[in-house]
Amino acid sequence: MVVCGIDPGLERTGYAVVRDERRRRHVVDAGIITSRPRQELARRLVEIGEGVRQVFSEHRPTVVAVEELFTHYRHPRTAVLMAHARGVILQAAAELGIAVRHFSATQVKKSLTGNGRAGKQQVQRAIAVTLGLAAPPEPADVADALAVALCALTRREQVGT
Repeated sequence: MVVCGIDPGLERTGYAVVRDERRRRHVVDAGIITSRPRQELARRLVEIGEGVRQVFSEHRPTVVAVEELFTHYRHPRTAVLMAHARGVILQAAAELGIAVRHFSATQVKKSLTGNGRAGKQQVQRAIAVTLGLAAPPEPADVADALAVALCALTRREQVGT
């Protein structure tokens, strides 16, 4: 099974492609899709859409796992802008017929560490251990995408699919 984890963002969208072969997991590809901040919103969304389509087309994931939006009442505009990016990602997956799974940040953290309120460093260490990496993954966008992909694989095992 191949899972593409996505950490949606308007300026930086993290992605990670993880292959699971008989419960042995390894990273196939990981990186960041960027959009230029000085561009108008519509153009930035096109850039994100093109970037994720390229990743999906190259790696043909079985599932795309996307982190759900977290909204804070102090920053509603950020949530709306993030929702635009998330929407383009979901559209790209749907156009290519790829199943999409959605996970909250709490679900992702709990699946990796057993604690839904784990800190970023704890999550990054769990990713490194799970994937046998020499060091915790960076930058944070890639680490979050890896975490979402691993969550999708863990949840799949829990429900037996």
